Amino acid sequence: MVESINYQIPLSAFLVLASLLFCIGVWGLINSRNAVRVLMSIELMLNAVNINLMSFSAYLDGDLIRGQVFSVFVITVAAAEAAVGLAILLSLYRNRITIDMENFNLLRW
Repeated sequence: MVESINYQIPLSAFLVLASLLFCIGVWGLINSRNAVRVLMSIELMLNAVNINLMSFSAYLDGDLIRGQVFSVFVITVAAAEAAVGLAILLSLYRNRITIDMENFNLLRW
């Protein structure tokens, strides 16, 4: 009979991964001048939140799926945000012929 060995990854490893992804997303959001990169950075930050929700759900809730349900909601909001963001970017690109964030001055007088 073969014994199965359960190697469990500690919660701190998931938290370090999520914080690293979140920091990369914040850095990309602050440093990027390209609008597509800004949207990608926001997606990275939302994925870091999903990792946190899933890992805390697995370690604290056990059999309950609260973290997974919240993650599905976050993924739904992220998909809607990406669709609306890309539609806005396409509209701006048609009018301005650029996606550089420095050139978007539509709200200025």
